[in-house]
Amino acid sequence: MKPFLLLSIRADDAAADNEYEAFLGFSGLGAGELRRVRLDQRPLGRVDLRDWSGILLGGGPFNYSQPDELKSPVQRRVEADISGMLDAVVDADFPFLGACYGIGALGRHQGAVVDRRYSEPVGYVQITLTPDGRNDPLLGELPVTFGAFTGHKEAISELPGHTTRLARSPTCPVQAFRVGSNVYATQFHPELDVAGLCTRIEVYRHAGYFEPHEADDLKARAGDCDVVHPTVILRQFVQRYGTGSSDGLSGGRGGGRVAMSSPQRAGS
Repeated sequence: MKPFLLLSIRADDAAADNEYEAFLGFSGLGAGELRRVRLDQRPLGRVDLRDWSGILLGGGPFNYSQPDELKSPVQRRVEADISGMLDAVVDADFPFLGACYGIGALGRHQGAVVDRRYSEPVGYVQITLTPDGRNDPLLGELPVTFGAFTGHKEAISELPGHTTRLARSPTCPVQAFRVGSNVYATQFHPELDVAGLCTRIEVYRHAGYFEPHEADDLKARAGDCDVVHPTVILRQFVQRYGTGSSDGLSGGRGGGRVAMSSPQRAGS
């Protein structure tokens, strides 16, 4: 099996390592099967899609809705790197799954409206699948309504017509969507359990997602939540695309033959 590529934007080691371990554990992949590139530390470089079974993009503190003049040089470089990669991914209809920050990346790339109208506080939300979501090969194995963890300052408020909305929540209209047959993004975190959420609450205590004094209460409330279903998406993603065959590329114009060299492969 060809490895999967995980792109991380988290500058804090505790959050970045927890994210990597979560994607490993819930996907069922081994360390050699999930290669990580920390975009906070170095440029992505040129990616040859033929080297990978699929690409995962995790979350982090960057926001596409932030004015460009307030973005750091690293954030602007990360956005450019991801946009260039998504050109190839979408053209080839290559297996891709973005989580939280990843939905903003894919949404902005595809012309969605990404703004702060539908932000959600850190914690538990009820996700409901749309009719398309119920029939989707990745999300269709989940209950029609299920619990998940989220926490975001921005979200997609309007999708372009060529995309497929897969899930929503009472306070956020786009919790998941798909482009083509194989390019996915979720606003909620499919890799996040209670322990992982508590780690991120501590790491991002002063990042503006909540008042710092609320951190302990948020962690206590997370412990009372029943969040077990979102990780199914990761297992389904690996099972569906982990053969490394060209099956997932048949819908794209490029067929995955992208004249790009692979990034330096970084482990955990």
